[in-house]
Amino acid sequence: MKKLLKALLIPLLVVVMAAGVLVGFLTGAEYKPAAVETLALRGEGAGALDGSGLNILSWNIGYAGLGAASDFFMDGGKSARAADRAAVDRYLGNIADTVKNGGYDLVMLQEVDVDSSRTYGVDESASLMRRTGVHALNYSCPFVPVPFPPMGKVNSGLMTTTDYEIREAERIALPCPFSWPMSTVNLKRCLLVSRLPVAGGDRELVLVNLHLEAYDDGEGKLAQTRALMEFLQEEYEKGNYVVAGGDFNQAFPGSLEAFPMVDPAYWTPGVLEEASLPEGFSFVCDLTTPSCRLLNQPYDPSDTAHTQVYLIDGFLVSPNVTVREVETLDLGFADSDHNPVRIRVSLD
Repeated sequence: MKKLLKALLIPLLVVVMAAGVLVGFLTGAEYKPAAVETLALRGEGAGALDGSGLNILSWNIGYAGLGAASDFFMDGGKSARAADRAAVDRYLGNIADTVKNGGYDLVMLQEVDVDSSRTYGVDESASLMRRTGVHALNYSCPFVPVPFPPMGKVNSGLMTTTDYEIREAERIALPCPFSWPMSTVNLKRCLLVSRLPVAGGDRELVLVNLHLEAYDDGEGKLAQTRALMEFLQEEYEKGNYVVAGGDFNQAFPGSLEAFPMVDPAYWTPGVLEEASLPEGFSFVCDLTTPSCRLLNQPYDPSDTAHTQVYLIDGFLVSPNVTVREVETLDLGFADSDHNPVRIRVSLD
């Protein structure tokens, strides 16, 4: 009996000790950004914006690893990594073509990896850069131990890029709903705020790139949304033009009727409420086309019983910004689990 107990206890102790070492390592290495950080700009843009007409694109590119053939463990699938380096290169090449050849003045991207095991160390920002741009980390961890095989090292975040001048860019931290030890391996959400001069006046365009909480109990999304709204109101009161865009991980008003839940067990987004908006601000989305799919399995639109789509990507604009057009580009989720959304606006 003693030999049996010893044989059982030794492996258990080894596992417990290894887990303790891992938690200690991750605690010491935890990414802890400041509340506000000034970001270094890459490259140099050419001149101020023409406010009479701007084409703006927002796209969660799924780290160029979540194309139509992919699933994801947090959505009921199994994987977390891109299938291989060739898949990353293929997805990233197609994404870069869309970003660079669509005639966009401003591009806001989410889930852009710069040095991650899940995307084989590729600096995706280099392929997506226009004349100037900025990248803000919102996920940095030396080793994410789940699923199996594990995700490993992650360095990923938000990217804004343009051919125009960016005067200044900041990373503004959002509330984090996760406590230790879960905080060590979770995202640290933020706003990537870019300030761009507008020709013919003193006001600037404040462009806010965002990716709000996904897998919390709901309180995190609400706290982050409140912080977003407060920031937007403050900038508008300064006399600026304000456009926020990205992956809200919340359903836009009217979208759950357009794209209803097919199974209550699937991931269900919160809902963006019109009442949460600062006075005069507007949500902007395209209710005719979904912007995101559930990664419970490879994409198969013919399997209607198991294919869930959402509209959680779009924009939010201040009263002095007029929206001329909005469209979600239906790319069939070929290269990302999100479709890009574009708007055309003028600054009044």
